[in-house]
Amino acid sequence: QVQLVESGGGLVQAGGSLRLSCAASGRTFSSAISSYAMGWFRQAPGKEREFVAYSNWSGGSTNYADSVKGRFTISRDNAKNTVYLQMNSLKPEDTAVYYCAARKGPYGSKLLASYDYWGHGTQVTVSS
Repeated sequence: QVQLVESGGGLVQAGGSLRLSCAASGRTFSSAISSYAMGWFRQAPGKEREFVAYSNWSGGSTNYADSVKGRFTISRDNAKNTVYLQMNSLKPEDTAVYYCAARKGPYGSKLLASYDYWGHGTQVTVSS
């Protein structure tokens, strides 16, 4: 069992930056995030949850939604059991609740249903 807790959200002006963190914890060795691919997703009001970025379990391979490519960077520190999402050049359309997710195995995915554990989310609001 893995527990994920996101932090770092907040209110920022358009063009600004935020860094989200996702801290993983659990009661067994298998809860270490080095055993999981990690993803970030977001859900805006009235919209479905959508893929933002994922990292394979080593961090050597990443993938991004077209809407954030070049502006967001996913990274991970397996020693700290933490995944990050650096968000630069933020736009009002980036406003959403951002969720961290863990997927068993080495490979990430854009599919929500393929993730095994989810955090409760952190709100990001970008003002124009």
